[in-house]
Amino acid sequence: MSDFLPYGHQWIDDDDIDSVVRVLKADYIAQGPEVEKMEKTICDLTGAKYSVVVSNATAGLHIAVAALNLPKDSEGITSPITFVASSNCLVYCGLTPRFADIDPRTYCIDPVEIEKKITPHTKVLIPVDFAGQPAEMDRIKEIADKNDLHIIEDAAHAIGTLYPDGTPVGSCKYSDMTVFSFHPVKTITTGEGGAITTNNKALYDHLVLLRSHGLVRDPDQIADYPGPWYYEMNELGFNYRMTDIQAALGNSQLNKLSLFKKRRREILTKYNEAFKDNKYLTVPYETPGADSCFHLYILQIDFEALGKTRKQTIKELNSNGVGVQVHYIPVAYQPYYKTRYFTKRGDFPVSDHYYDKALSIPLYPKMTDDDVQRVIDTVLKVVQ
Repeated sequence: MSDFLPYGHQWIDDDDIDSVVRVLKADYIAQGPEVEKMEKTICDLTGAKYSVVVSNATAGLHIAVAALNLPKDSEGITSPITFVASSNCLVYCGLTPRFADIDPRTYCIDPVEIEKKITPHTKVLIPVDFAGQPAEMDRIKEIADKNDLHIIEDAAHAIGTLYPDGTPVGSCKYSDMTVFSFHPVKTITTGEGGAITTNNKALYDHLVLLRSHGLVRDPDQIADYPGPWYYEMNELGFNYRMTDIQAALGNSQLNKLSLFKKRRREILTKYNEAFKDNKYLTVPYETPGADSCFHLYILQIDFEALGKTRKQTIKELNSNGVGVQVHYIPVAYQPYYKTRYFTKRGDFPVSDHYYDKALSIPLYPKMTDDDVQRVIDTVLKVVQ
């Protein structure tokens, strides 16, 4: 139907289009100035010293793990409630993924559960700022420091979010590296794209090398440099570069980040007020003091008490023009992980409980007040 409201959607305006067209008419549509400009803007936004934009957040997670040069028998711990990329990045680098259950309120990884999963082989933690809400990064950093572990913060959902201490996510105050996503349903978009921030110069240099085939072109880094055509491949890298076309869109989108965040929080407030007293619904919890740029609005629905299956509920919402999604099927229960790492339902009881009741409803800045009210009315009609 033409008035169908998806769970997420990009906001592209004339400024975005003009920025992209300007680059299309310029000399460089790749490896030009827009990429560097976007990296500087991200540093200004987060307070991080360095930023590396990449083709997508999965690529960012991959080279973030690779840049640590961890031994092949290493293990990494992440959340079961996340997109598969949060753990796949460990497997890409020959590491063993382990999972720690989530906090029942925030749905982010639980620091208490992290400590239970640490072994002598654990080398890196990948906490996820789920739905845009920051994980308990201060506690996670204490655990990491005590156990000599690295931290890669998966902030794919969380650009624009502030920790309870007011520090921006991406500052790397609590992590070695932080990774953002710019997929179309995220808070800002470059079509596909991502970024890594860090305060460590050695990690930054390694990320830049891995992003572009492991190639070095700088004469100062090449012994017996013969001339300007010459380059050397010093490491097995990847083609994870972002184009200037994408970066131009990203630069325009970053100008609207505060607008996007404000509108997302307005919608969140309307939803919370409308749903808070419904006996079948649990609205999202927000960590006191945090200022989260919510990427997702996830209701917990007591389908058993409601007397409807999730499938039936989704069908009724869809038939009334309201798109929904489930974020996420626990990664540990995907066939790939079950067969290789012997995980099974019941290993993560809080995640199981969360997954059984989770349903994401539309949340994106381009929604009008009428759109928001239509979602509210439809949800309350279906969940009664």
